[in-house]
Amino acid sequence: MTTSERRSAARVRGGAEDMMLSLDGGDLHVRRDGPRDAPALLLVHGSAASTRSWDALVPLLPPSHHVVLVDLPGHGRSPEPAGHGHAVPGQAPTVGAALDRLGVRHAVVGHSGGGYTATALAEQRPDLVTALALVNTGPRPDAFAGQASAAIEPALWPPSDEQVRLLASTAFRDGFPVPQELVDDVRGMTFQAFTGSSQASPAYPAERSLPDRLAALGKPLHVIFGDRDRRWRPGSAADYRVVPGAHVEYLPGSGHTPIIEDPQRTAALLLDFAKAQCARAE
Repeated sequence: MTTSERRSAARVRGGAEDMMLSLDGGDLHVRRDGPRDAPALLLVHGSAASTRSWDALVPLLPPSHHVVLVDLPGHGRSPEPAGHGHAVPGQAPTVGAALDRLGVRHAVVGHSGGGYTATALAEQRPDLVTALALVNTGPRPDAFAGQASAAIEPALWPPSDEQVRLLASTAFRDGFPVPQELVDDVRGMTFQAFTGSSQASPAYPAERSLPDRLAALGKPLHVIFGDRDRRWRPGSAADYRVVPGAHVEYLPGSGHTPIIEDPQRTAALLLDFAKAQCARAE
């Protein structure tokens, strides 16, 4: 890490560190915790979210893991991407460059649209990704069960809190309140970042389905799906079973975002996944 990056670390306490990395693809906000030489878990948030979507889950992970979180370009504290827009294949090199800078290579976990970035990273940089875990990541376009969001005019951006809650309501099981942090994340995005990332996520599996992509990679795969997902048909998680050795588990009572709705059970499944990968590496 360069001197300027050390100075840009916004918070360092008890091993937790926030930093802004200056990369060829643009600046990227990174948060990490745990022993730097421990097995790493990279956590990638979904569209219109940020590292804060993992806040309820990360404290449940033991200190024996090096947990790395990124704000994808245009999300959270990361500025707009430089040159390549929000297309998923263009995000992966920036994330890969951040991992190179940090000296990290191990398991990658993606929630929702973050699973597309995780898969693209594994396609482009298989040397960095030993295994993948996908949390409520839709396998193909026709598995989408939600309704298209009403368009928001640029002149009316940012939307109100209530508009965001309406847009984000299907991201959780029926009756689960939309967290204020998520509302703030959406309102903090530019109109270009919100629309660009919203269009980029469905374009990636439309080009080639996730099961087809992952079957060709040969990486260990663990799929977690809330059985009350209102955005993707929960039964579509079974599509991932075409990937050799894939393990698919459902979380009863959880919607599209179990990392917030049910962090305890989600963390337990991810830890089992991480332990299995450590055992494979020994």
